[in-house]
Amino acid sequence: MPAAEDIYLSFEQLALNPTLLRAIERCGFKTPSEIQRQAIPLALEGRDLMASAQTGTGKTAAFVLPALERLLTPAAKGGIGPRVLVLTPTRELATQVSEAIASLGHFTRLSSGAVVGGMPYPPQQKLLRQPLDLLVATPGRLMDHMERGRVDFSRLELLVLDEADRMLDMGFVDAVERIAAATPNDRQTLLFSATFEGSVQRVVKRLLKDPVRVEIDQVTTRHESITQRLHQADHFDHKQELLDRVLRDDSGEQALVFTSTKKGADVLAQQLRERGHRSTSLHGDMSQHERRRSVEKLRNRRVQVMVATDVAARGLDIRGLSLVVNFDLPNSPEDYVHRIGRTGRGGDLGTAVSLIGRQDWPKLSRIERLTGQKIERAVISGLEPRYPEPRYQDARPTGHRPGGKGRGGPRRGGPGAGRRRSLSA
Repeated sequence: MPAAEDIYLSFEQLALNPTLLRAIERCGFKTPSEIQRQAIPLALEGRDLMASAQTGTGKTAAFVLPALERLLTPAAKGGIGPRVLVLTPTRELATQVSEAIASLGHFTRLSSGAVVGGMPYPPQQKLLRQPLDLLVATPGRLMDHMERGRVDFSRLELLVLDEADRMLDMGFVDAVERIAAATPNDRQTLLFSATFEGSVQRVVKRLLKDPVRVEIDQVTTRHESITQRLHQADHFDHKQELLDRVLRDDSGEQALVFTSTKKGADVLAQQLRERGHRSTSLHGDMSQHERRRSVEKLRNRRVQVMVATDVAARGLDIRGLSLVVNFDLPNSPEDYVHRIGRTGRGGDLGTAVSLIGRQDWPKLSRIERLTGQKIERAVISGLEPRYPEPRYQDARPTGHRPGGKGRGGPRRGGPGAGRRRSLSA
């Protein structure tokens, strides 16, 4: 049998409704990505699906388009409850999915809405009392409404679990299973996840019926569209100087800088402003309004740099985000892959720079083992490191948090920078 990529060379060949094809053309998408070529036909057949693909490969459209296609046919049951439910782990990802629904459903008259934490209850209560085709929700807030009897799942046809691995890692296993149990047994279920291990496998066995497995790119697959390099920092002040130079040398469009702490994100954003970089911050202690405002500043190019914690590692999709800087490396090597996946999206090119202090080498070792790729060591003239790179290979478990008092200076902080371009659905 020919490979899916040899069959479905255009969106027209996927037999989508002309209304959706008009929206796809309006969005500027020319040909389906690999995950779209493989997942959409299976979803349109009504099969349960477990799919894995890297960020920036068009995963969101891979489930939004089949959902919209289904909704363009008359409902089998009466009522006002949603026919499609998309569960996401975070408000940011829910916003991204909602934006994709609005774009790809532009020429339809379908109704959709979101129920997420950090937002007022009354508008959500009003939304759930009205006829609704598609609902995007985070598990915690949706459970709140369910426990108050505000959600009607009697006519639900399709359940989508987006970023299932992260959703379960955040402690939503029971909530996801309780939500699924409240939906009809004959529903179709689509699960998208970076990995199928651990609690994800448990959910697959309990919630999916004879699912088809589609694996496009594993988390260990190299990001071919992203140039990766690192700069060694002797101490905290040295790291700040490196960040400032990276932002100036790689100045292009927008940049995202990751720090390990919420306080560090605010402090670093302020320090960058003092150095002349238009910057803002994003982290979990901010209200939904503040977080949305920060993202809009970056989208509207009112700022060049966003300094963020891992709240932005998934679900943030900004056109023109050409540079990602790891001021602090994440504790989990998988999070490194998701972080740098914020750039180089949709076939565009991007750059990922990591600033490596003395305490970061064990983390870097785990990242390079996971990806099977040695990151290029680079030196900036005038900011050369004084000390050689450690020659040992770290053998400690991923959960170990190296650090402590030493000559490496303070351990927190974080500025960021910008350069090439990005686009994905």
